[in-house]
Amino acid sequence: MNTVTILLVATAACCVIWYVVTTLLIYENLRRRGQKVSFLWLRVLAPRYASRYKEITKRETGRVGILFYHWVVSINLALISALSALIVHNL
Repeated sequence: MNTVTILLVATAACCVIWYVVTTLLIYENLRRRGQKVSFLWLRVLAPRYASRYKEITKRETGRVGILFYHWVVSINLALISALSALIVHNL
């Protein structure tokens, strides 16, 4: 395994941690707003909760909440980093 692959895998791992933390923050934000959310189903319902968070913050402030952008960017960067690591490793 070369250095580039290791860096890409480390980046993907950090992005996954960022994604998990952001998902938990969205869950907590919805819970505090009185929304019905289930911690047990969080992995399955995370996209629905993020969408609900987006709608609520847009309705309240006129802008989408920052956690939604963190959620989208983190999972996409994790995917791109993981795929890039796989491609570089197989070269």
